[in-house]
Amino acid sequence: MKDLTLRVLERAKAVPGSALPAKAFADLGNRAAVDQALSRLAKAGKIRRIARGVYDLPENHPTLGPLSPDPDTVARAIADQSGYRLQPTPARAANALGLSSQVPAQIVYLTDGGSRKIKVGNQIIQFKHAGPRALLGAGTPEGVALQAIRAFGPDHLTDNVIRQLRQNLPSDAKSGLKKLARHAPQWMASAIEAVTA
Repeated sequence: MKDLTLRVLERAKAVPGSALPAKAFADLGNRAAVDQALSRLAKAGKIRRIARGVYDLPENHPTLGPLSPDPDTVARAIADQSGYRLQPTPARAANALGLSSQVPAQIVYLTDGGSRKIKVGNQIIQFKHAGPRALLGAGTPEGVALQAIRAFGPDHLTDNVIRQLRQNLPSDAKSGLKKLARHAPQWMASAIEAVTA
């Protein structure tokens, strides 16, 4: 059992600063044994339990002590653990792609799972259930680009935004975006055509 605990700890150390779902350790042993090893390590303070089935190796700041994990990493790990798709909100996507300087005050993600809130350190991550149209391309760069386009709406999508997306999106994301166009509303399909032209 000690050997398994050490292997779990080594796996966590291999990806510092990342939140890991319990299933990231599934290949190391049976589920009960892995869960027990994770529990032991969390009780010993070697790893931190962020949410049910999600752990990280806390980074320590010399003055501030243990730092809060990155909310994006935590959200992805929680979605991965639960088997849900995850998509940033339109405002968050626009900010992430540098199209908007406004940083959303709340950390909100759209998901095909249930709506819930999870407290991580001093932050609250909110998961909102969304329909299939809002989750087009979930978990991909083209999905983020689609959400960024949605953030501006048909009345505020400028040539400058289109130009920035055209210049900054990698070619594979543009190809993926083109494939999503047929599922998007007409105004978004026209914007996608302009971005991928």
